Amino acid sequence: MRLVSELGSFSKAAEALGTNQSTISYTMDRLRAAFRDRLFVRQRDGIAPTPRCAEIVESAGRLLEAFEALVQPPDFDPASASGRITIVCNYYERSIILPRTIAELRRRAPRLVVEIKTARAKGVAYLKRGEADLLVGPYDVHEESLYHRNLLDDHYVCVMNRNHPLAGRTLRVDDYVKASHAVVTYGGTWRSGYLRGLDERGLSLNQVIAVPSISDLTHILPSTDLISTVPSRIAPNIAKSVVVTSCPFPEPFQIGMTWTSRTHHSAAHQWLRQLIARIAGALPYEAALAVSLERSRGSGGTIV
Repeated sequence: MRLVSELGSFSKAAEALGTNQSTISYTMDRLRAAFRDRLFVRQRDGIAPTPRCAEIVESAGRLLEAFEALVQPPDFDPASASGRITIVCNYYERSIILPRTIAELRRRAPRLVVEIKTARAKGVAYLKRGEADLLVGPYDVHEESLYHRNLLDDHYVCVMNRNHPLAGRTLRVDDYVKASHAVVTYGGTWRSGYLRGLDERGLSLNQVIAVPSISDLTHILPSTDLISTVPSRIAPNIAKSVVVTSCPFPEPFQIGMTWTSRTHHSAAHQWLRQLIARIAGALPYEAALAVSLERSRGSGGTIV
């Protein structure tokens, strides 16, 4: 019932559970009889839970999470621990945080199995459905049923071919906007902070290429006249022939990790979260340059 409610579809729930739609329909019929409620009503874009169904789903979720917390062992020995942990994140976290995390896990908890899933816009849904244990990324979560901890700070910089006419220069806003850009869309509806900063000023980039992942820039930027705007921590990973310069719209942001009460009291997951927080906190970082967007706003739209 909880999965049907979240996905808004019997067929999608069946696919997620690896079963067929008739099995889901049969189960729903039995639940309707047990709770004496329709549970779901049809809408133009799918189905929606009734108020009674929403109440049942919320209560059942709390009961399941409380039960899973009860069966967790009180102590955790990494060296002898076994089991499976699923982390949901994207290219940024897989490049910056996970390499050192996995190396540490292999050294200290070699019997643990770690599965990495791509989050995109589904990270929170994975958590709520119990298909993931930890979500890592630039997600600003404000839900009572979820726990959140900030891991590190970052901001945006510009990267381009070292032979680009703007390479080595402090970018003025007008030069930045007029340049030809390769924009990372992250394969979904996510809109990066620097784009939102441009929106606030009524500006838009000269976007000529859109790519789903930062990793695509490795093959595109070295041989083109394109500029791209990426998080500063990942800029050195793109290509040796690419140079980094400050961005007129640095738009600082945070990367954090999010989890549910299902794993909140687990000694194993507490150990893992502490490990990730320690690794993230030790990563080197140079904050955005003192020349900021606020200064550009006070100088007629140009950074000098």
